[in-house]
Amino acid sequence: MNLGKLGQALSAREIFELIQAELDLVERRITAESVASVDAVTAIGQYLQSSGGKRLRPSLLILAAKLVDGERFVPGATAIQLGAVVEMIHAATLVHDDVIDAAETRRGRPSSNVKWGNHTCVLAGDWLYMQAFQIALRERNFQILDLLIGLTQMMVEGELLQLERIGRIDVTEADCMELVDRKTACLFSVCARLGALAGRADVQAQEKLGEYAWNLGMAFQLVDDVLDFTAREKTLGKPVGGDLREGKVTLPLVYALECATASERRLVETILRERSYDGVPFARILALLEKYRGIQRVKERAQAFTEKARQVIAEFPDSPYQRALLTVTDLITERDH
Repeated sequence: MNLGKLGQALSAREIFELIQAELDLVERRITAESVASVDAVTAIGQYLQSSGGKRLRPSLLILAAKLVDGERFVPGATAIQLGAVVEMIHAATLVHDDVIDAAETRRGRPSSNVKWGNHTCVLAGDWLYMQAFQIALRERNFQILDLLIGLTQMMVEGELLQLERIGRIDVTEADCMELVDRKTACLFSVCARLGALAGRADVQAQEKLGEYAWNLGMAFQLVDDVLDFTAREKTLGKPVGGDLREGKVTLPLVYALECATASERRLVETILRERSYDGVPFARILALLEKYRGIQRVKERAQAFTEKARQVIAEFPDSPYQRALLTVTDLITERDH
């Protein structure tokens, strides 16, 4: 494997090569652990797994474990188990999100709630959560459970806060950042912390990796909020402009609304009320975002979080895994889906 010279950034392909063996084991573990005594739950789990996804969360966990354990790292049971845990928790949140949002597509395919119905999917999401905790419990490590319980509570509270703000135009920048923290950044942070635990890192390294991944998660979600307005539907895997159609005012629009006129605000209020772009074309909202630099300002915020993540990971000794985590920050910011 050619990993280049020390100090050089790695390509996405080289990063995948670094952790491919472990990711394959995580994939097999998810397959084995997603079998339930009720066929519908098994079918939903398999459907979610086969739909692809970036596997970014287990990748972060494995890279963190390899970073702190260096060349001594062997694809250990703990890292593989925890990689499956975080991906299953992520899958459970997606199932619940699609039910709450009444989504119709996910990753370019019909969402699970469209295929199986809301009632079945809510219960399947619950099962996936509990199965993830069942796997984590086998490690007999209270620190792991403490991280996962705190994470789950944060994410559920984030969903509840988002529901309270649906349809409201008076959402603030602070409101948006709180949701980004609770719904995305906290999961990234826990993934890196769990990887550090699996790699037997000291407390300082655990905290540093958690800080790195939290900033990475903040950048990731802010880029997501931008892509919801700017990506092509085929690339995004779901309809563009979906957040606003669902009644969610995200940060690009918050920034634009700070400067918008009363008539421009009424355009947004119409969409929030009607939950469609029939009365106000999507192009009008894009023009509003362009006019007041809403998208550009969010990109700048995302870049600031990315830079902070880079500063934190740069404090670790140079290695292929450290360079991989540095490169991940660029892949997050520059992605198109």
